Amino acid sequence: MNKIIISALVVMLSACSSVDEEFENIDATTSLMPKSETYYDLISLPIPQGAMVAAVYDFRDQTGQYKPIPSSNFSTAVPQSGTAFLAQSLNDSSWFIPVEREGLQNLLTERKIVRAGLKGDASKLPQLNSAQVLMEGGIVAYDTNIKTGGAGARYLGIGASGQYRVDSITVNLRAVDIRTGRLLSSVTTTKSVISKEITAGVFKFIDAQELLEAEAGYTSNEPVSLCVASAIESAVVHLIADGIWKGAWSLGDSATGMQNETLQKYWLEAHSEARVSERIKRG
Repeated sequence: MNKIIISALVVMLSACSSVDEEFENIDATTSLMPKSETYYDLISLPIPQGAMVAAVYDFRDQTGQYKPIPSSNFSTAVPQSGTAFLAQSLNDSSWFIPVEREGLQNLLTERKIVRAGLKGDASKLPQLNSAQVLMEGGIVAYDTNIKTGGAGARYLGIGASGQYRVDSITVNLRAVDIRTGRLLSSVTTTKSVISKEITAGVFKFIDAQELLEAEAGYTSNEPVSLCVASAIESAVVHLIADGIWKGAWSLGDSATGMQNETLQKYWLEAHSEARVSERIKRG
């Protein structure tokens, strides 16, 4: 019995020291937003024949969901910054040149101020770029508790347990030809949001008057904002790959572009291996 108690104490002290190490590894300073795997897929796509000017007016949350009580009755379940994430993803890619449309009124106001300073000589102020492609869509779904589970065990007052929860974010992105209004490509992507909790504890009477109680644990919740950004980046990559597949836009060098591993990976997600092989042979 004493060996069990001593072992439990050693385990709990080790857990506490690991928690201290976790706190020490937390950096309180500001930093750039972490880059996901989809971001590196985005920047590793082949070069296009020519970058297209793209306009994004609004890429909003269309789910209408709020955080559950008692967290908040007014805070939304997903960030309302989809337009910013999409504009950054388009800018990071070599396929699109985003132009400012969300804050267009502010831009026009500043141009009026500049024009006034030019004393009516409007020829010195260049015209705004017109877009070739209009990007539409939004965050279309946020599903909670699509998968939950856990496991635990306790023996003689000593035990440990763990549980997890999986949510899902769904994003739709559409590219529209401004000249004709034709839908060039439309893709829908999903990203899982994973939360997990692990705990361990001891609750045992050493004798009639002495009680040993200790516990340790941690939780890990994947940031929803990072998941939204990753889903949008994935949508942009899929949109580019789908547009190449349909011939909506062209590669700069078909011979080398078709051999791009990232492009082939995303084609295989949407099409069979036989069709992808045939498409690569056609060039």
